Amino acid sequence: MSKKPSQSLGDQLKPYVAPFRLDGSGAFHLRSHRTNARGGLDKDKAEKILEANRKRLNDFQERLYAQDRWSLLVIFQGMDAAGKDSAIKSIFEGVNPQGCEVTSFKQPNSHELNHDFMWRSMIALPERGRIGIFNRSYYEECLVTRVHPEFLADEKIPHKLITRNIWRERFADVTAIERYLARNGTVILKFFLNVSKQEQRERFLDRLEQPAKNWKFSMNDISERALWPRYMAVYQDIVRHTATELAPWYVVPADHKWFARVVIGSAIVSALEALNLHFPRADKASLREFKQVRSALESEGKGRAKKVAKRAVKGS
Repeated sequence: MSKKPSQSLGDQLKPYVAPFRLDGSGAFHLRSHRTNARGGLDKDKAEKILEANRKRLNDFQERLYAQDRWSLLVIFQGMDAAGKDSAIKSIFEGVNPQGCEVTSFKQPNSHELNHDFMWRSMIALPERGRIGIFNRSYYEECLVTRVHPEFLADEKIPHKLITRNIWRERFADVTAIERYLARNGTVILKFFLNVSKQEQRERFLDRLEQPAKNWKFSMNDISERALWPRYMAVYQDIVRHTATELAPWYVVPADHKWFARVVIGSAIVSALEALNLHFPRADKASLREFKQVRSALESEGKGRAKKVAKRAVKGS
């Protein structure tokens, strides 16, 4: 009997990736995506998948760095306490920091506001062979500035350019830049950590109750929480207008942090596997040089061995 062909890694991980991937080919309604989904897993099974993905990611990262052709941009978006920081820490545990860089985007400073809204993100893009992680991103300028229109004044945009079409124009600009990056070898994966308002409440209370987590809490978090419906509406609009085949969104159930990490890690590993990464092969000229170097090193070793033997004879 012939053996069944073994599943590819992408097929193995598909149940944890495909249900949450959006590429703009279908309708999207945020309310139809559960925040507490667990993919049929329990915490123990999820931890095994997460650990396996860490090893796979470490291997792929080495190949990505050595091949020096592709780069990977991973974008994390979500409400406060959605689990962005802890997901980055957990998923990329063990990855060589020389080939991976995290950039956190806070409220823009005066220097950044003197540039276009994409500028500060563009100068932080990963080089070839590297993984760039954006903890929040240029999407904040389609999100926070839309929830708080008064923030647009700080961006010093000429008044006549601020019209009712500004958000659709920004979506068009973002998708054009992402298309450009993808065509030049940057793989873009965007994750929206979809946490419920109830779970956010529990996590805020946890931050208040544990002294070691007090620093994470801000009164501004509460004022933004009051705008939850508005934020959800804008996030829905962002995904609808900027999810593409070249730069898909993953709407990640984030009420259970352990499952969110399974989804994110599986999506990243699957995308890297699809690149067919490999270590560069030496050409014939290099192989000849290696042979000469090996011969010289081996001869050097033999010479030292003879000297040691002679000293031993003299000393006896």
